[in-house]
Amino acid sequence: MNKPLPNDQLSQLEALYAEMAPQSLTPLWEVLSALVLNQPQSPAQVHRWSYDLARDYLMRAGDLISAEQAERRVLILENPGLPGLSAITPSLYAGLQLILPGEVAPCHRHSQCALRFVIEGEGAYTAVDGEKAIMRPFDLVLTPGGQWHDHGNFTDNPMIWLDGLDIPTVRHFDASFAEKLPEATHPQTVKSGDTLVRYGHNMRPMRGGVADRRPQHQPLFHYTYTSWRPALDAMAAGAEIDPHLGHALEFLNPANGGPIMPTISAHVRLIPQGYTTLSRRSTDGTTFVVVEGEGEARIDGESLALSPRDIFVVPSWKALEFSARSQLVLFGFSDKASQQKLNLYKEQLA
Repeated sequence: MNKPLPNDQLSQLEALYAEMAPQSLTPLWEVLSALVLNQPQSPAQVHRWSYDLARDYLMRAGDLISAEQAERRVLILENPGLPGLSAITPSLYAGLQLILPGEVAPCHRHSQCALRFVIEGEGAYTAVDGEKAIMRPFDLVLTPGGQWHDHGNFTDNPMIWLDGLDIPTVRHFDASFAEKLPEATHPQTVKSGDTLVRYGHNMRPMRGGVADRRPQHQPLFHYTYTSWRPALDAMAAGAEIDPHLGHALEFLNPANGGPIMPTISAHVRLIPQGYTTLSRRSTDGTTFVVVEGEGEARIDGESLALSPRDIFVVPSWKALEFSARSQLVLFGFSDKASQQKLNLYKEQLA
């Protein structure tokens, strides 16, 4: 309550609250200001993870537990403001996954939607419903909710990628289901890259009444660096720069032109050398990976030094500016997709 109450009224209210409590009834007026906020006040904190340091811990874990034993050998990037919740923002999860040479992370499926952004290694695969996507640095690979997926590495080098999932969102709705395939890997259904050929060129197969192999709502699951990086360069060469975002491109679902998955949006940005963006805030807490270059992120006045492959999080409604000492390329993912569907998304430009 905002206004002080006379002692007699206060004592009577407290007695009423005590009487109601065993009936699981509580007064809204005592907590309304904390429930309906004037603006977002995320419990998540600004944080940066050094890739080199995290990689060292991950490789040490690789000496102690196998991918098969762990099912998924992942170090969770847990936001220091959300301890114990396995969350990088209140709605999303992030982690670094390692597959060593010769290993297979066994096949399973679950309600949660996931993205994989490759950070290190080349030639391992993620298989989705039996189709292998051969992974290379800075590729984006999706494992949509409900689709079988396994990972394997038959190269001579370790493979590391960033996992991004909507685990906290699914947990909020209490809607999680999961199951394991009896076999470690899904039987191959088509040759590697089949989906990319069919849906990766802003086109789709025409079918004379024959159902397509991929789910109609989610046909594409592999967005290659060799496709998105030249597109970003071409944009930077010919388009006027957005003063708040730099040059930015969003990954799209070719089925509907919307976000890559129902709950997760993803994009890439290029900030030219010497450029500083104007301040911008938005309601979607965003996790970033530095793909290349060095610079600085200023988040509500807090400065983070940025180096290649570092990962950092910008919570909801924090003012963000980038300064690029060298050309800075970033990948980011957030819950913008969910917020737009719920008519919650907002941004504010300086």
